[in-house]
Amino acid sequence: MGEYAHVHHHSLDDAAQRVHHLQIVSILPLVFLIYHEVSGGAFGAEDSVRAAGPLLAILGFLVFPFIWSIPEALITAEMGTMFPDNGGYVVWVSSAFGPYWGFQQGWMKWIGGVIDNALYPVLFLDYLKAVIPALEGGFPRTFAVLSLTAALTYMNYRGLTMVGHVAISLGVFSILPFIIMGLMAIPKLRPERWLVVDLHHIDWTLYLNTLFWNLNYWDSISTLAGEVDNPTELLPKALFYAAILVILANLFPLLIGTAAVGLHRESWTDGYFSVVAEIVGGLWLTWLMQVAAAASNMGMFVAKMSGYSYQLLGMAEWGMLPELFSMRSHRGTPVIGILFSASGVLLLSWMSFQQIIAAENILYCFGMLLEFFAFIRLRIKYPMVTRPFKIPLGISGSILMLVPPTLLILVELAFASPKIMVISLFVVIIGLVLQPCLKLVEKKQWLRFSKSPEIPDFGATDRKNAVESTDGDGRSLAVEELELLPISRNLYPLMD
Repeated sequence: MGEYAHVHHHSLDDAAQRVHHLQIVSILPLVFLIYHEVSGGAFGAEDSVRAAGPLLAILGFLVFPFIWSIPEALITAEMGTMFPDNGGYVVWVSSAFGPYWGFQQGWMKWIGGVIDNALYPVLFLDYLKAVIPALEGGFPRTFAVLSLTAALTYMNYRGLTMVGHVAISLGVFSILPFIIMGLMAIPKLRPERWLVVDLHHIDWTLYLNTLFWNLNYWDSISTLAGEVDNPTELLPKALFYAAILVILANLFPLLIGTAAVGLHRESWTDGYFSVVAEIVGGLWLTWLMQVAAAASNMGMFVAKMSGYSYQLLGMAEWGMLPELFSMRSHRGTPVIGILFSASGVLLLSWMSFQQIIAAENILYCFGMLLEFFAFIRLRIKYPMVTRPFKIPLGISGSILMLVPPTLLILVELAFASPKIMVISLFVVIIGLVLQPCLKLVEKKQWLRFSKSPEIPDFGATDRKNAVESTDGDGRSLAVEELELLPISRNLYPLMD
C-alpha cells in the first residue's frame, strides 16, 4: 500500500495551493452552507399544505427530522470526520464496497444534485413572475435562467471564502421577512387552523416529496470536508447548529402562514408565502418576501454547486475521473467541476418544480441506501477503528436507527410515478456502464488520471488494536493511542 500513499496533483500549481490553504471554511460559514444545502428556509414548503393540509404539514416538519434528518446528519458527522476529504460519501462507499460502487454513489449523487440545482432558477422565477409577468415564459424567462446561472456560477468560481460569506448574508436576509411577518401576524393568528386535516384528500406523493426536498442532503457538506478548518471538530458542531436552524426556519413560517390566513389548500403552492405576506403586512412585505425568496434560492444554488463541484474534484483526486477534474483555478476552485455542474443545471432547467423534486428524490434515495449500507458495513467489519465523532450506539442500535429512514425510502420509491422511476433507473444504468468505460479510457491512456490511493487497510488496524488493546495491567491502550490519529489519506501508510 505504501506506493499509493500519496495522490499526485499534477494539475495544481503553487499559487493555487496557497489560495486553497487560505480559503478554509470556519464554523459560521459551514453552518450556513449546510443550511442552504439542506433547505434554505421555507420557500418551497408551501406544497406540503396543499398536499395534506395544515396539521399534517406541521407534523411533517416536526416528526420528519427525527425519522430522517437527524439520523442522516449523525451518519454524516461520523463518516465525515472519519474521512475528512473532498469526495465525502464517495469515499465512504468506496471504503465499504470498493471503488466501483463508490463511483456509482458519486454518479447518482452528482446527477441528483444537478437536477436539484436546476430547481432554484425555476423557484426564483416562480416567485418573481407574480410581480414581473414577463418571466412567465418565452425568451425573457430563458434569458433570466441563463443570466442567473452564469452570475451564480461565477460566484462559485471566486472561491469558498466568498461563497461562505454570501451564504451567511443570504441566509440571514431570507429569514428576516418571516420574523417580521410573524410579529405582524400575532393579532390575526387563529391556532385552531393548525388542526385542520382531511385524510380523504391527501396527495401523499407531493407531501413526501416536499418533506424530502426541504429536509434532506445533510451529507452534501461531506464533499467539502477537505476545505474545512479542523473538520473532525467543526463538522459535528456545524451539523448540530444547522439542524436547529433548518427545523425552525421551516416550521415557524408554516405555523404563522396557516394560522394567519384563511385556508385555501389549492393556493398553497410555491410562491404562496408572498401572498400571505401581502395579507398580513401589505405590498411592501410582499416585495421583501420576493427578494428574500430570491436570496434563498441564490444561497442554495451557490452552496450546492460548491458541494457537487468539490465532489467531482475529490473523485478525480481518487482516480475515478480524469485528472482534469482536479484542476483548480488560481483562486483554488475546481474549474471543470463548476462548469460541468452549471451545464447540467442549464440542460435541466426546463423541468417543472414537481418534476425536478420527484426525479432528484429517487436518485437521492438510491444513494442514501448505499450510504446506510456502507455505514453499517464499516461498523461491523472495522469496529475498533478510531472515529473522531461516533454515534453513541452499538451495531444493533445503529441498525435500528436506520430502520425508519429505510422504510421511508421504500415508501418514497413506492409512490414514485412510473415515468420518473424509468428515467431514474436509466440514469443509474448509465453509471453502471460509465465506470468501466472510464477504466478503459485510463487503460488506453486517452486521458490522464491521478494515481489513486488505496482504500485504507482497516482490517490491519483492527487486528493491531485487538493485539494492543490491553497492557500488562489490563488497561485499554488502543483507542486512547489512536484518538490522536485522524483517519485520512495522509495516514494510509500507518495502516499497512
